[in-house]
Amino acid sequence: MLVLGIESSCDETGVALYDSVRGLLAHALYSQIAMHNDYGGVVPELASRDHIRRVLPLTRQVLAESGCTLEALDGIAYTQGPGLAGALLVGAGMARALAFSLNIPAVGVHHLEGHMLSPLISDSPPEFPFVALLVSGGHTQLMRVSGVGRYTLLGETLDDAAGEAFDKTAQLLGLGYPGGPALSKLAAAGDASRFTLPRPMLNSGDFDFSFSGLKTAVLTLVRKQGLDQAADIAAAFQVAAVDVLVGKSLAACAHSGVTRLVVAGGVGANTHLRERLTREAVARGISVFYPRLEFCTDNGAMIAYAGAQRLATHMKTSDLTFAVKPRWELATLDAV
Repeated sequence: MLVLGIESSCDETGVALYDSVRGLLAHALYSQIAMHNDYGGVVPELASRDHIRRVLPLTRQVLAESGCTLEALDGIAYTQGPGLAGALLVGAGMARALAFSLNIPAVGVHHLEGHMLSPLISDSPPEFPFVALLVSGGHTQLMRVSGVGRYTLLGETLDDAAGEAFDKTAQLLGLGYPGGPALSKLAAAGDASRFTLPRPMLNSGDFDFSFSGLKTAVLTLVRKQGLDQAADIAAAFQVAAVDVLVGKSLAACAHSGVTRLVVAGGVGANTHLRERLTREAVARGISVFYPRLEFCTDNGAMIAYAGAQRLATHMKTSDLTFAVKPRWELATLDAV
């Protein structure tokens, strides 16, 4: 089965071709970071308009790189939600119209399911069941994954997502947008032991997260110290956040009785998180799986893969009706 995947949930346009036998054939991504940087965050209207400009050229690009034609497609997958409504509509409209014209099925994919399954595209994919840490700018969740569509929510953030806390802390330190990668780079030059920051809910006895208090503690510290110690503050924040993510993830594995942990989402590219989590997981007999670095952020490959899994059991002719879901609970998905 040859599936075209389209991702347009926020500020990155991704298109990919996935073949159920040959694997990932081609993928392309356009990031809007430079455009939104002037505003210090994503402007939804600008994001939607830019997706319109990029989605067709990127589709032509992946078809050319793979040597495939539109007529060879067996199905099309697109991000149906969650995300920005206008941005989602661009990908959904493109996918449904193209599928209708080719008389092939189209399927809406949950953005977080795409992230969670992205390590399965690798050469050494994890087997089910596993615990998944979904950690990005918009979401921080722990799920027990028994199969595609068989997800049990173990815990989630009660306020800010981890990636949101990274970005907001970066803004407090004058690092601009997007702040996560810049903060991690600055933290590498700092001394984390210089300041002590809280580890919210680390010992709460459940698998929920909270990062707003940590962000507020950074704000208080910046007001007191100024930015002369920015590297040390960044390092202290990063260590505190990673302590919570590592502690909760390993506890969730122990609770679920599984020895495989998947880490997905933009924060999953954080070097300190990867090093700490891998080291401590191995010591407990737990194997950790990460997507390729290029697939930590939003991308079309994860949507094409997830769509292929669902189209394998849901092949029907596409029509012109569609709806996007800006808010969509992952636990509500049906199993395949």
